[in-house]
Amino acid sequence: MTKILYIAASPRGAMSQSGELAEAYLAARQMAQPDIHLDRLELWHADLPEFDGDKAAAKMTFFGVGDMDAPRQSAWDQVVTVTNRFIEADEYVLSVPMWNGGIPYKLKQYIDIITQPGLLFGFDPEAGYSGLLRGKSARVFYTSGVYAPGAHAKYGTDHHSTYLDWWLDFIGVAKIETVRFQPSLLTADPAGDQMKALDRARDLHLRQA
Repeated sequence: MTKILYIAASPRGAMSQSGELAEAYLAARQMAQPDIHLDRLELWHADLPEFDGDKAAAKMTFFGVGDMDAPRQSAWDQVVTVTNRFIEADEYVLSVPMWNGGIPYKLKQYIDIITQPGLLFGFDPEAGYSGLLRGKSARVFYTSGVYAPGAHAKYGTDHHSTYLDWWLDFIGVAKIETVRFQPSLLTADPAGDQMKALDRARDLHLRQA
């Protein structure tokens, strides 16, 4: 059974345009493959632990800095619990609005919690970093109000998809499909462009892993 982890990064709930795109894809995917297991992670309602000093110190022990004492081990166990939910999925679906050129801070917090040595990546002094995930895929749905790919720099810069592309590759996710509704405000036909984006989202299930 395919397990999909849907990570919703917008706080707008049913009003989220990126969320609407993701839901269109998921509905089409479930209709085509009814036996998938869908795990929903609403980041704005999730009890995400702070990546505090003990967790940072626990992480550094993997690089030979300090020892994994009891407080650090307890902190690390929290990280492992959150990360295992991510690792157990076969496919990741992310709905991601652009915030100030980048991603919402709740998504960045989540990424900072789970992107850990020995869990999502490895490191060798000679070979450098290596992603530990294998056979995973991702579908990412991007929205923005003003920014559009190829638009003049006065309309913004993309630290949004570029960052997530880097991160997914960093942890070993090789197959990435994206749908954009960008811009959603500075367009002659917002409703029409949104419908086209929804159609693209639904069609993604035809290119499933």
